[in-house]
Amino acid sequence: MQEKYPEMRFLHHFPDCAVENSSLSCPSDKLIMQIKKYFLLAVALVGACSTQAQQKTRLNNGWEFLRSDLGGVWEAVRPVGKGAPEASPLWETVSLPHCVNANDCVDPDLNYYQGPAWYRTQLKISNPYANGRTLLHFEGAGQKTEVYVYTTKVGTHTGGYDEWTVDITEAVAAFQKNPAYKQQFRENIPVSIRTDNSRDLEMIPSSLSDFNVYGGIYRYLNLVYAPALSIQRLKVVTEAAGNVAVEAFLYNKNGSNKATFKTVLKDPAGKVVDQASAEIDRLDGRASIPVAAFKVKQPKLWSTASPALYTVETSVTTGTDTYTQIEKIGFRSFEFKKQGPFFLNGQRLLLNGTHRHEDHAGVAAAMTDDMMRREMILMKDMGVNFIRLGHYQQSRTILQLCDSLGIVVWEEIPWCRGGLGGKTYQEQAKRMLTNMIEQHHNHPSVIIWGLGNENDWPGDFPEFDKEKIRTFMKELNDLSHKLDPSRKTAIRRCDFCKDIVDVYSPSIWAGWYRGIYTEYKQTSEDEFKKVDRFLHVEWGGDSHAGRHSETPDKALQNIKTGNGTDERAGDASLYGGAARVSKDGDWSESYICNLMDWHLKEQETMPWLTGTAQWVFKDFSTPIRPDNPVPYMNQKGLVERDLTPKDAYYVFQSYWATKTMARIYGHSWPVRWGSEGESKMVKVYSNCEEAELFVNGKSAGKKKRSSQDFPAAGLRWDVVFNKGKNEVKVVARKGKETVQDQVSFEYQTEKWSKPAKMTLQQIALENGIATLEVKAFDSNNVYCPDAANWVRFSLAGDGKLIDNQGTSSGSRFVQLYSGRAIIRIDTKNGKNVAAVKSEGMETVTLSLK
Repeated sequence: MQEKYPEMRFLHHFPDCAVENSSLSCPSDKLIMQIKKYFLLAVALVGACSTQAQQKTRLNNGWEFLRSDLGGVWEAVRPVGKGAPEASPLWETVSLPHCVNANDCVDPDLNYYQGPAWYRTQLKISNPYANGRTLLHFEGAGQKTEVYVYTTKVGTHTGGYDEWTVDITEAVAAFQKNPAYKQQFRENIPVSIRTDNSRDLEMIPSSLSDFNVYGGIYRYLNLVYAPALSIQRLKVVTEAAGNVAVEAFLYNKNGSNKATFKTVLKDPAGKVVDQASAEIDRLDGRASIPVAAFKVKQPKLWSTASPALYTVETSVTTGTDTYTQIEKIGFRSFEFKKQGPFFLNGQRLLLNGTHRHEDHAGVAAAMTDDMMRREMILMKDMGVNFIRLGHYQQSRTILQLCDSLGIVVWEEIPWCRGGLGGKTYQEQAKRMLTNMIEQHHNHPSVIIWGLGNENDWPGDFPEFDKEKIRTFMKELNDLSHKLDPSRKTAIRRCDFCKDIVDVYSPSIWAGWYRGIYTEYKQTSEDEFKKVDRFLHVEWGGDSHAGRHSETPDKALQNIKTGNGTDERAGDASLYGGAARVSKDGDWSESYICNLMDWHLKEQETMPWLTGTAQWVFKDFSTPIRPDNPVPYMNQKGLVERDLTPKDAYYVFQSYWATKTMARIYGHSWPVRWGSEGESKMVKVYSNCEEAELFVNGKSAGKKKRSSQDFPAAGLRWDVVFNKGKNEVKVVARKGKETVQDQVSFEYQTEKWSKPAKMTLQQIALENGIATLEVKAFDSNNVYCPDAANWVRFSLAGDGKLIDNQGTSSGSRFVQLYSGRAIIRIDTKNGKNVAAVKSEGMETVTLSLK
């Protein structure tokens, strides 16, 4: 099988790809296409992750963690027992990546922890290079970090999102002479790391930002052995015409003066295109050196549809030691036409975008490669070709995935809200901009360096001086262009700086924070005319997963129009101020689907538009939204925090995806309601040419898709449901391909009054995990399918609530969605009693055996 389809040997890298049957003898064409996609992605990631390919080990296991401060590093390494001080405080065993705030960031009853934390481990050091260097390479740790070998501080770093390296060579050698090396640590090297995400006004990002400023070693940490002379990084400059220039930045702590450099360029299939060698007799302490220049005839261009990646391998040899650095690169050109659309490789490309925060259920910022891979593939399958990484430099894995999947990138530094600090603050911002550009320069996916977000938002300092902010923005803009002339600069929502950067995005939240969604196109056109290059990032609205409505647009009746669609001070609040959907709407998936649907159909009729990026792909944690239906969650995602798609995901897929799809709205809507005989709308989101709906086995007719026929591009039917159980099925066709989808639900005609009581039932049990559902009923025992009461789950016994997930089914304190809510319990195969309470209703309990 693997001989005929060699791509299949890479499938073990992708456990989520659902190709598990090793007995397959003749895979379908569709399956092979899926396999090839994962194969190409695996090749790209394996190659990209071999940067600093020799002697690099991820330090994932063997760590202990303490979420508090110590009196000093000695408390992390001092001996315990047999007359020595007892072990105190207690450390817990963890693996990396690890976030200090994995759970408390969405705990409904606590402020998330902001303060010091410690990690410790013991390393067996065995550097194979004579006079080599031993390094700790951090891919990201938040927010201030100190590194110790035994009691010696070997490095510090401020900034939670860029990469950095600590050389521990001398400290290791010194400790190996300490009697404790053999006696206490048995020839292991004790490494202790202190992270600190305490609030600090002279550090970016601001704690006023609408996301958590996390703590911990929440990205991978690597142990690297390097020879006396090694390559710190490569800078590769490419042009669409095929020109390649390679510059090596050296790590030469020992002062080596003679070396041989060899650079090999390979095409996307791995075939050698060209190579070059250089003998350098006098390095003379140079930090960098040009090592190769190539001219590729008719290069395969990198694009969103065909992300062709070439490979540059540069080796440096000194004596018998060789060190190799590997980079993935691409050839492409792009242009933001002045007062016009965006072009990639000379052809107009409408940027279909979204946003990403590094945040996930159960782990917060500490996402593994597999989690990131699943998230980005879910985006690509939705049809995304553009992403803004908000609001900080993100993991190298994300950039590698964008390169491999064909997703154009806007990446930015975390100068976000609060105003402008002093010298320390500004130096950090410049340093993080420099690091981001240098560390991610070679990624063909990157087209924009973002310099700031919502810098018109004061609060951190007594002074808010627009001219000083403008001056600093100009400094960042100049620095960005000096470091990388090939990319554009951009900011979002700071009108008094919009003339400084190359690309500007104003605040347009039609139908959420201001106005109604039908004002979107006109507002966008008005803003487009005010700048040379317009790109609309951040639009959409919140939705509580599982909440649905029969009258989703009702709140629009009270919204004032013609007064702008921008977000203003206080608009995010759920209380006070003018009528707005964000405060007065029902937060249903039904409304958000309509809003998204309208925006997407309008974007098809805007030939001047560069593109947009919806905010945000996945729900994420934030400290400033404790009153949201899932507390401390920004719920504007198209998927929940655990990657469970909401219905809006399929709205986007119906406009953007190439894969044939059809989805009936309301898979998580178990009870619809209305009068008996009343006509109800069924919507189908699909990219097919035609669809036929069947209701309880009878055809409701065929519909042709027309993107401008709102809602659901014309794929909607007004039908009459049976009282009680109903089955709805759609069969959709695209060319010769047919897809189908179906849902079942109850149709309730009984009227209800105010919720007065609850029931609690176990609806599933699998592998010791019990799923419980609470439902609200009125005083006459009629189900209340629109109830939105707050409920609080609790548990006594042997098990544990699976809560603090930041999802609609993973929070112990949550608003009902369509009259119900779900929680899961790890029963530990023991005895448990679950309870749920809600203000004004009697608490109910349930015994679990």
